[in-house]
Order: sequence, then structure tokens, then C-alpha cells
Amino acid sequence: MAFFDKIKSGLEKTRKSLANIISFSHIDSEFYDDLEEALILADVGAELSCQLVEELRGRVKEKGIKEGEEVKAELQAIVAERLSVGELSLNLATKPSVILVVGVNGVGKTTTIGKMAARLTAQGKKVLLCAGDTFRAAAADQLEIWAGRANCDIVRQHEGADPASVLFDAIAAAKARGTDVIICDTAGRLHNKSNLMNELEKIGRVIARELPDAAQETLMVLDAVTGQNGVIQAREFKKVVPITGVVLTKLDGTAKGGVVLAVTETLGVPVKYVGVGEQVDDLMPFDPAEFAEAML
Repeated sequence: MAFFDKIKSGLEKTRKSLANIISFSHIDSEFYDDLEEALILADVGAELSCQLVEELRGRVKEKGIKEGEEVKAELQAIVAERLSVGELSLNLATKPSVILVVGVNGVGKTTTIGKMAARLTAQGKKVLLCAGDTFRAAAADQLEIWAGRANCDIVRQHEGADPASVLFDAIAAAKARGTDVIICDTAGRLHNKSNLMNELEKIGRVIARELPDAAQETLMVLDAVTGQNGVIQAREFKKVVPITGVVLTKLDGTAKGGVVLAVTETLGVPVKYVGVGEQVDDLMPFDPAEFAEAML
């Protein structure tokens, strides 16, 4: 199933609430108030919802738009433009390249890593997984299962080991084996746990020292269902690591799609993948234009 079809299914709630306003309203001040409220309820956030509505109001006035379908097309264009931030594809220009995956517990980091590894392996890349989450019980076991599914290597140590040490070993193994991509799992560090944030900085120093010229992505995994809480998490992580992209999981009908806009606006980095289900092929490269169309 194509990106549009899967996302359209996942955004059904958001699309219906917005469609009810756009399709059956006169274009007046009450319409704009209702639209702003609907965007806020869709997890876009109050400030950004206001900005979107004001931009739409300006375009409608400038172009003399009267019909609901034309208004929808303008809003769709605005949403697509807002989501078109940065480079959508992964930077894997060196051998090895490094993908560091961060995020709090429960957002789907390990599953995302497994699905990403499967995608890259299918593209002919030699992938090595680094079990850098040594704090959560059975995290490495779970990652090892995904390594088997994705037909790729894994480097792990015992529970409670130093994550930076595991990464050091993974980098050495990648160099020896001719690995194309290292994907490193990290602990589900809560943004108020300063010791865990310090550990993340330590991991970054190991990469800088051992692979100073490597292409690196730092992807933050966010659970779409958490809405604005995910935006708060993103702000805190960005203070510690140079986030290059976002993977938004659980966008499968239970979430409100507006959080994609909120996250992009907050971080100033692109959403690179979205998770729309449990299957291995349900992690899909993000397409701003198709997302905007599916949302509206």
C-alpha cells in the first residue's frame, strides 16, 4: 500500500473534523475561528494554528477565494510548505555512516530501528545494529530479534554495560566488516534525567572521536499519540543532541496528525519517516505533499 493510502487511513479523525468545517462553512470570521479550534484539537498547537489561519486568511483575501474546495487547496499548500523542511532522505554518504536513535521509553525506538534496518538491508546496505540501550531489561534481546528479521549484524554487551563502550565495539566491528550503516539504539532517557542525557553526550563524543568524518543522522522517535508532550520531549532532546530528523510512530488512526506540523515547526528539522502500523513495511519515508493531502 502506498504512503498516501496508509496515511489517509491513519489521519481519518483529523481529516473528518477539518472537512466538516471547510466543506460546509461560509468563509467568514466564524469559519476562521472554527478552523483554528479544529487545528488546535488536532495537536497542531495554539500558536502555530493561529499562524496557519492568518496565512490562509491572507491568501483567501488576496486571491478572492469564495469556495470551500479552493480554501482547502490553499490550506493544503500551506501545510505542505510548512512540512517541507530540510533534507528528507537519510545522509548515508560515508562507509560506515551512523544513525543514532533517541527518544523516551515506549515510543517505539527498537521497533523503528528494526524496520529501518530491514529497509536498508533490502536496498543492499550492510547494516550493523548497536545495542546501546543497556539499562532497559531485555532491550538488547529485542534488538537481536530484529537483527535476525532484518538479516543484519548486532553488537551487544551485558545488561548495565557502558553504552559508549558498546558503541566503541560496534564501530570497531563495522570497520573490520565493511559495514555500510551503524544504527545505534539508546536508552529511553527521560528529559529530566540529567545523568542519562550526559550519557547521550558521551556517545556523541565517541562517534566524533572514532568516526570524525562519518555521515551521521540523529533521529528522534516520537509517539504521535502523545501530541504536545512529544513536542516538549523534542525541545529537551534538541538541547543535548543535534537532531537531524524525526520518526513519528503510531500514526495509525489513534493519533491526531497535526502533531507532525508542531514537531517540524519546533525542531526546524524534517520528519523523515512515519510509522503507520505494526508490519515491517509500515515504516514509510515521509512525503509532505501527500501528508497534507491525506490530512485535508
